[in-house]
Amino acid sequence: MITRRQFCSAVATTAVLGTTIRSAQAEVKPPQTPKPENIPETFQAKFETSKGDVLIEVHRAWSPNGAARFYDAVKAGFYDECRFFRVVPGFMVQWGINGDPKVQAKWRDAEIKDDKVPAKDLASNTRGFITFAKSGRPHSRTTQLFINYGDNARLDEMGFTPFGKVLEGMDVVDKIYSKHRERPDQGAIQQAGNAYLKDEFPDLDFIKKATIIEAKK
Repeated sequence: MITRRQFCSAVATTAVLGTTIRSAQAEVKPPQTPKPENIPETFQAKFETSKGDVLIEVHRAWSPNGAARFYDAVKAGFYDECRFFRVVPGFMVQWGINGDPKVQAKWRDAEIKDDKVPAKDLASNTRGFITFAKSGRPHSRTTQLFINYGDNARLDEMGFTPFGKVLEGMDVVDKIYSKHRERPDQGAIQQAGNAYLKDEFPDLDFIKKATIIEAKK
């Protein structure tokens, strides 16, 4: 197990060996940018979690690039064993950093282009809708996702584009363990993965397995 002290030591070592590590990272090739036309117009994804099953329906038209990235990542098994590391009741639950740092390194910089936010009568950041997280700069979506707990429609104007919604299991989403809220350190998860989370936050809920339920194009 990796303790917080060990993680801090590892970060210090990274700073000292920055040139060597950057060179190694440069050799990591991220997944190819997914092509929206290669995925179904509508499909469902099943998330088997430690709290129960959640069924999500995805609409390509709402967020073509986001839907394609989600489809490819689920197909690749990326979300299997991912922890729900940020859970804020009334706001959202977030996940999408792989538990294996080597796997995460391949996807961390695999950014996709922004999508236009759909009309509010189609999709909005309100209860049950699923959206990719992103930073404040353009085209920064990679693999992190969140499901809205409440009415967060203000995020629409900030460019957060919903690509699907929870069809079944929102009661399961509501039960995801929220005691730690935003305490888990995302930098530590990037560096040490589930080893860090299991050591520091062993009671976090997680995704056992995510699968695509095929649909016709």
